[in-house]
Amino acid sequence: MINKTFWVAMVSLILLTACSSTGSDQQEMAATRTTMVISGDLSSLNSGSTAFAWHPTMFAVHANDEVDEAVVIQHMQSALTQVMQNKGYHLASLNEKPSILVGYGLALESEMSDKEILKKAGLVAGLSTEGVDDKYEKGSVLVALFNPTSPMPVWRVLAQGFTELDKTPEQREQRFEQLLSSMLKPVPVR
Repeated sequence: MINKTFWVAMVSLILLTACSSTGSDQQEMAATRTTMVISGDLSSLNSGSTAFAWHPTMFAVHANDEVDEAVVIQHMQSALTQVMQNKGYHLASLNEKPSILVGYGLALESEMSDKEILKKAGLVAGLSTEGVDDKYEKGSVLVALFNPTSPMPVWRVLAQGFTELDKTPEQREQRFEQLLSSMLKPVPVR
């Protein structure tokens, strides 16, 4: 009897909480969700070396004119370097041959549609904008790992989420770094 009463009370509490959520709470929850899709096989990367370098041609930022592309590229490379270093990799020096090339791209929905992303990257995460306030814009982040001897990526991950322009730059950078860490979680630790 006590067990049944406990479960009835818990279900009632959950329903009451769901009913008391405000529209703005629901919009904020919708705006903080992300979707991710992964393709490829990490086992084909060279496991003998821990050096990585930036892909010479695969880096792109598709955003409006208000976004400083150079700053975004610098932050993206810094955040990716940090994630890779946490996994035991290091950025290759000039005289060192990397075993992995890292390419990346970022796009805001206003500059690149899901259809265009699918055409260029071969992946689409399919994050819905339904129920999300217009103050948030959908953004996409692609990271691809290449074997230096192959023109095709051996592994790719595409994540989509919503920009939070109402947050401070530090808060946005922290969320972005958390996203990259989550995206690269499958990359083996060395």
